[in-house]
Amino acid sequence: MEVAAAATGNSPRLLMGWTHTAFPMGDASRVGEARRFAAHASAELGWDDTDSGRLSIVVTELANNLHLHAHEGQLLIAAVPALGLVEVIAIDHGPGINDLPLSMRDGYSTGGTQGAGLGAVKRLADDFDIHSSVPQGTACVARVRQRKETADGPAAAPQSLRVGAIRLPLAGESVCGDAWAIALDGPRAALFVADGLGHGSEAAKASGAAAQVFLDAPFGGLREQLEHMHVELQTTRGAAVCCLRVDTGAATVVSSGVGNVVARVVSGLSDRSIVTQHGTVGMTMRRPQETTTDLPPYALLIVHSDGVETRWQSSTIQRLLGSDPTLVAAVLLRDHHRARDDATVVVVQNTQ
Repeated sequence: MEVAAAATGNSPRLLMGWTHTAFPMGDASRVGEARRFAAHASAELGWDDTDSGRLSIVVTELANNLHLHAHEGQLLIAAVPALGLVEVIAIDHGPGINDLPLSMRDGYSTGGTQGAGLGAVKRLADDFDIHSSVPQGTACVARVRQRKETADGPAAAPQSLRVGAIRLPLAGESVCGDAWAIALDGPRAALFVADGLGHGSEAAKASGAAAQVFLDAPFGGLREQLEHMHVELQTTRGAAVCCLRVDTGAATVVSSGVGNVVARVVSGLSDRSIVTQHGTVGMTMRRPQETTTDLPPYALLIVHSDGVETRWQSSTIQRLLGSDPTLVAAVLLRDHHRARDDATVVVVQNTQ
């Protein structure tokens, strides 16, 4: 998604990672459940009936499409108060859409669903992107914002970085043991992803403590940051942590990590893994080391917890280089999610 970054020299913009709630669409009752969840989210954001109504149609249409046409479809919904939006992600495992341009025509629907198909979702949403392949399946991202607050505002300046992310707790858990946060400052960004050992509230306590250290000084030294986290997490069960600095001007990613948080830079010509060292922050950790990796133009920096399989092929991701970064995260999660753990995927897109 487009996130306005503070100009260099001013305070960076800090974003603490949001959590998605999953609604598997195997039963028709889940459509109404997802719609009620979205209505509550829009009410919490103070939206008027018009914007809440747009969100309701987007959620209902995507949910019905999943229930009626998809295999193992689920809807992911997250309210992001810091950005004034609700994000809706639809993913499934087939059959895929044979004629995507036809399905996008306003007024086209094969199931008699509200809103007249994907064309209406695209028209009503403020951001929309979709990818489909046969028989693998479809992933779709739609965001709805409160338009009355933004209609008269200035046009957003082009950003050198776009950010997308999905964070999902283990099914049955009310909290996620992963954490992520990002600080944006003009052409540079500081990113942090942590995976608390295990899952549930104790894992969340560990990753949350690491997040607080990051938020206190996001652009601080990487080694010092991890060493500070190591001290703060010693009363917890510990976490795997990766801290990164993205600089589009220097075209580099500088990183330091401990444990099994995975980071890769994928471009149209290359796929480079970022090395992290063994250990657990808060338990056993050697002195952190820094690694510098080239960041080609239009490349994706992908960072994820071990709730996502590590050995994924970059070919599918390379076909999505120009897509919404959250769509990239959705496809990766759909194809490589380990259902036995929390899962987080953060994608930072270099747009220049």
